[in-house]
Amino acid sequence: MKFSQSGQFLAFNPGIKPADGGLPGLDVLKDVISSINLFGIIAVVGALAVSALVWAWGHHSGGHQAEANGKKGTVVAAGCALLLGAA
Repeated sequence: MKFSQSGQFLAFNPGIKPADGGLPGLDVLKDVISSINLFGIIAVVGALAVSALVWAWGHHSGGHQAEANGKKGTVVAAGCALLLGAA
């Protein structure tokens, strides 16, 4: 087996398997991470709603600056929601 082929084999199957109960307090850490993720999703949904309202208000009142900021906030909040959902 060539060196490059053995490197590819190790990259696909390094032979290491994680242990489920390896660390004390792992369940608590998982609960904390889940809570932080939930808080982040709630915050992002709130930011999305506020940004959409600012966008609509700016559009209907003729405020181009408010419309642009609302649009930017909506895109950022939607991107953050996608990142949090992927995590």
